[in-house]
Amino acid sequence: MKKNLLLLIVATLLAQNLFAQKEKLPIIKANSTHVDILENNKLLKNKSWNIEPEVELDVCVTCAKKITFRTDLDEITFDIDPEIGEYDFIILLNGTDSARTQVKYYPTYLCKKSRIEILKGARKYNYSDNRFIPEFTYQSKENPNLQKIRQNLNLDSIAGKGSELSQIFNLLYWIHNLIRHDGSSDNPTRKNAIDLIQICETENRGVNCRMLAMILNECYLSMGIKSRYITCMPKEPNFDDCHVINMVFSKDLDKWIWIDPTFAAYVTDEKGNLLGIHEVRERLIKGKPLILNADANWNRESLQTKKHYLGYYMAKNLYRMECPLSSEYNLETWENGKEISYVEILPLDRVEEKPQKSESTNQKTGVKFINYKTNNPNVFWAKPK
Repeated sequence: MKKNLLLLIVATLLAQNLFAQKEKLPIIKANSTHVDILENNKLLKNKSWNIEPEVELDVCVTCAKKITFRTDLDEITFDIDPEIGEYDFIILLNGTDSARTQVKYYPTYLCKKSRIEILKGARKYNYSDNRFIPEFTYQSKENPNLQKIRQNLNLDSIAGKGSELSQIFNLLYWIHNLIRHDGSSDNPTRKNAIDLIQICETENRGVNCRMLAMILNECYLSMGIKSRYITCMPKEPNFDDCHVINMVFSKDLDKWIWIDPTFAAYVTDEKGNLLGIHEVRERLIKGKPLILNADANWNRESLQTKKHYLGYYMAKNLYRMECPLSSEYNLETWENGKEISYVEILPLDRVEEKPQKSESTNQKTGVKFINYKTNNPNVFWAKPK
């Protein structure tokens, strides 16, 4: 036992020396892939940073004067000099895998810019980006699990017998009024419409925006309405807050429309035409009129204003977006052997654009994740076939 431990220690020291000689970079150690980040000595809550040795260079952007990376074993701190701007180091995971990491400084004026100004800087895409992305798919309403949702939740009655749009909005308001939003809540283990609704009723609790969008997404799919849930994120790679909403395809309008179950929100132009997420983003950038529905609200307690909801909150979170490649039942219930793909749409000024495709497996759950990146809006917002 002692001999094995000694060999492990020697191997670790040799590995560290090897990396130090090869890279001539600072090295910190870790056994867990999770890293806490502190900016100006303040822990950034809910900011996820994971060690990914398979990524050639993992970049963390900051506007802080001081930044600390803290693993389960070690930590490193950089006092930022704007003249230098970039700081490279290595995280040695489990004594063997080296993760090349970089802190990249953003000038403070970028931090002081309004969210609209930052979004305007992200107006450009590359419509010629033809890097391979598999087609988006949508589970059929004939799927037994979706049929169960439709029957058990009595969705035919809730959606009503009116037009397609009336059904879309009836389901939106039903979910919004049924389940309260609680952004600080823990995610349940089973993440499907029936189980999520049941645990909210049993425990008298709410769920976060992601869970709300998942529930509504499955309800739409069970009614034969194509839908995706979209994670809307800010420019910062590490962030405290993002928002998840739905994009729902209206066959009558032949377009995607913005549906937000957290705030019972949708958006139109000055003529009353319903808009999709990409259209709202473009209009924010160009300063064109946007109308938020008058009854948009949070938990039926406070109304939302266009200035805050669109002009700040969603302007912040429309910088980049991500969604699953397959829209289906129970997608994010982590089960061993499951494989889940995500696609992210990035503007051209985005820093972390490579690799275009990456794969990783969660060691605890056994779930394999595949992530694609594209600069082409035509790929990300493709209509269902």
